Amino acid sequence: MDHVFKHIELVGTSSQSIEKAVNGAIEKASKTLRNIEWFEILSTRGKVENGKVAEYQVIMKIGIKLE
Repeated sequence: MDHVFKHIELVGTSSQSIEKAVNGAIEKASKTLRNIEWFEILSTRGKVENGKVAEYQVIMKIGIKLE
């Protein structure tokens, strides 16, 4: 059987790493959304304070398999 997916755009943030920004966004989304199947990173950026990286920001899509 073929599947149909809906995609949603998320922005994950972390003061520690890009990986933690991605994981945090997926974990948070999983609390209210069912059937998350995949993610795609669209872009990464960050916030700089006092000449240092203060926050990593990851813009991503997640794919949700429709029931």
